[in-house]
Amino acid sequence: MPARYQLRFQLHPTPDAAERAAELVSFCRESGVEEVVLLLAAEELYPGHPAGAVEDRLYDTAATAAAVLRAAGLDVSLNPWVTVGHADRGRADRLGFAPMVGPDGTVATAQASPACPRFRAWITAHYARFAELDFRVLWLEDDFRYHNHAPLPWGGGFEPLMLERLAELVGEPVDRERVVTAVTAPGPPHPWRALLQQVWRTVQLEVATEVAAAVAKASDGRSRLGLMSSEPGVHSVEGRDWPALFDALAIDGQAWHRPHFARYSDAPGRELSFSVWMLEVQRALRPRYVRSAPEVENWPHTAWSKSDTQTWSELVAAQLAGSDALFLNLHPMQSGAARRFPQVAELLRRSRPALDLLAGPVAHTHGVTLPVRQDAAAHVRTRRGGDLAELAVDPGPAADHLLRYGVPVTAEDGPVRVLFGQLAWAYGDAELRRMLADGLLLDGTAAHILRARGFGELLGVTVEEVVERGATGGPGPYALERVLTGEGAGAYLSVNVQPALARLRPAAGAETWTEILTPDHRFWGAGRCVYTNELGGRVAVTAATAVELLPHDDDGQRLLHAAVRYLEGDAPTLPLVTGGPHLIPQLTRTEHGWRLAVANGSADPAHPRVHLPGGAVHAEGALLRPLAEPEQVATTVTTTTVATTAAVGTTATAGTVEVAEPLPHRGWLLLDWR
Repeated sequence: MPARYQLRFQLHPTPDAAERAAELVSFCRESGVEEVVLLLAAEELYPGHPAGAVEDRLYDTAATAAAVLRAAGLDVSLNPWVTVGHADRGRADRLGFAPMVGPDGTVATAQASPACPRFRAWITAHYARFAELDFRVLWLEDDFRYHNHAPLPWGGGFEPLMLERLAELVGEPVDRERVVTAVTAPGPPHPWRALLQQVWRTVQLEVATEVAAAVAKASDGRSRLGLMSSEPGVHSVEGRDWPALFDALAIDGQAWHRPHFARYSDAPGRELSFSVWMLEVQRALRPRYVRSAPEVENWPHTAWSKSDTQTWSELVAAQLAGSDALFLNLHPMQSGAARRFPQVAELLRRSRPALDLLAGPVAHTHGVTLPVRQDAAAHVRTRRGGDLAELAVDPGPAADHLLRYGVPVTAEDGPVRVLFGQLAWAYGDAELRRMLADGLLLDGTAAHILRARGFGELLGVTVEEVVERGATGGPGPYALERVLTGEGAGAYLSVNVQPALARLRPAAGAETWTEILTPDHRFWGAGRCVYTNELGGRVAVTAATAVELLPHDDDGQRLLHAAVRYLEGDAPTLPLVTGGPHLIPQLTRTEHGWRLAVANGSADPAHPRVHLPGGAVHAEGALLRPLAEPEQVATTVTTTTVATTAAVGTTATAGTVEVAEPLPHRGWLLLDWR
């Protein structure tokens, strides 16, 4: 099954629309595009919510272009640029919509409250009108949310219409200042937080239901709806119920999802870890019947903003995730002339061999299990208060930490889990006890929370306190982490920029792998400890509270790999990758066995070494160099020693798979074995 390109392209609503559509057909034939997603009234061409003669011109343009594209054998979908509105950018409302209001009282000039009846009448009529043209999918943009509506700080959702709904649930009048203070207050979550999220969730579901009904009726059930989403932590703050939202959008049991998963402009290669975990987490959040077309974005467009090498590497990441299509935003939105950018066609032609090789569904992934909770923000305990951004938590810091050190991750259930930070509040006691009976990796914040919740005896450490940077008293500032055992004994790591550190005191029976020191080498506390508890579970705790700020190095990788092997116990299964900085793995179960893909997130060539527990295996290898034909490569398997479950210094044999050819920057190595 070949890869499927869905190209989003904007045509100007001018008399030459048919000519430009014909030019677009030619471009699609040259580049292997199967579907065009027409974009209308976007960015530079957006005057405000379209109505009247403005909407008429857009409708005529869409009808003309769709006829030309369909006659050429292309599928055609539609992407109206806004729902409530992306940002004001100097525009002003012309249709009498109730405006969005931010948490500080800032009022938008061109963005509508989704609770506004006039706006809801407009959006249902707007989508219904265009659905008459039988587009395959009509997309809802990612402004179908409360967060990120400049110039509002954080976003909207504090309009009088929203507060009236909240007052009904609270049973008394409320005002914006009291609501913001309550939902962001430090300590246990105030009841109003859940009620405000309920209001936001209900309003969003109401609009989604109304739009779906209108589109189904206007298209006689032939069109579908698709939703773009952004980062899951932010949607959690909004109280989003992912299954309920897609159920509301589904027409005849079908819907599409366009997950955000990659940066819009040039980014370091290590950011591929973001792409891997974002695709995995959103795969777990959406219902199985929803089809996925990840958004490959380039903004403000062309290779001046984002290199073809980076775009290609992200296309590969999306295909490895089992995506149904690739949603391409590669042309400048204002151009209107597809063939003015022949380099985009060249990019797509050169990308296809690797993408076709990888095309197909993914049944299961494997790795260290990430904490994925759509309701995580409901449980967050803030430290400062007053800032909704403090409620946004996701598994990103843990996932990046693991992936960039060569440890695969999954959103599926597994014997080893990671739980960092505020996400430790999001699980019930029974769930936490089950985690503690298997393998569990904790940071200092999560360990402190679990102790407060009564699980201290199962951790192997007492978390005496979490000490913020700048605190006075005690033995002085924390600065160094010294390795006490194993291959790296005597090595120093840095904790100098950690904003806070947990002071750990090991329990009887715990193994202390590192210790924290002050700048003058005085002992501050234990750094990393492992422990087998009375449930038979294995726990590894690190004192760090912001792992994303820990400097990466070989010693840190050795410690993390040893911790993972410890947590796996007597039956390890995870391949671990070494051989260079930021070698990012993705592990899937295929119908023929296992597939491990490893991306090089460093600018230097690398020679990945994949350590497979349980001895040597025969692995078939393929090298995917950026924008090149895939190459089959020979693999060599040697027996090596790795750290095992007892301690960093204890070793056992395992198979190590290598290839002779270097893996270039943003290239991918594929290994398949049974």
